[in-house]
Amino acid sequence: MNMNLKKLLLIVCSVFLVVSLTKAQDHEYIGAAKCKMCHNKEVKGKQYDVWKEKSHANAYETLASEEAKKFSADAQNDPKCLKCHSTYHSASADLMATIKAEEGVSCESCHGPGSVYKSMSIMKDHQKSLDNGLIIPTEALCKTCHNEESPTYKVFNYKEALAKIAHPNPLSE
Repeated sequence: MNMNLKKLLLIVCSVFLVVSLTKAQDHEYIGAAKCKMCHNKEVKGKQYDVWKEKSHANAYETLASEEAKKFSADAQNDPKCLKCHSTYHSASADLMATIKAEEGVSCESCHGPGSVYKSMSIMKDHQKSLDNGLIIPTEALCKTCHNEESPTYKVFNYKEALAKIAHPNPLSE
C-alpha cells in the first residue's frame, strides 16, 4: 500500500472516530422522571408505574438488605454491586444530566440514554427513535448483569425474566 493511500485511510478512520465519539457524547442520561412525563399516561399503560413496582426500580434498595451485606459490608457504595443495581453508577458520569442513584435500574439501563430520542416528534416514529439512540433490550444486554459474576446468580431465563418486568405500551401492540 503506498504512502498516500495509507495517509488517506488514516484520515478517514480519524474522521470516523471523531464523528462517532461526538455522536456518543450527544446521548445523555435524563432520568426516569423525564420518561415518566409521557410513559405514565393511562393510554400508554402507565409504564412508569408498572416499572416502579418491579425489581429493577428497587435494585438499589436491595443493596441495603441483610442479604446484600453477606456479600459486601457497604453494598450501596460498592462499585461491584452498583454497576448492575444502579443506572446512575453504571453510566459514565459525563453523560448524565438528571439521573439519580435511587432509581435503581432505570429506563435508560435497558433503553439507552434518552436525551436525543425523548422528544415526541422522534418517539412517534419507532425507526426514528432507534436511529436516535433508543435501545430495544436483548438477551445479551440483560446478561451484562444477569450472569455468573453476581454472587446471587440464578440461571437466567430471558423469556421468563422479560415477562416479569414487562411494561407494554398498548399503543404499540
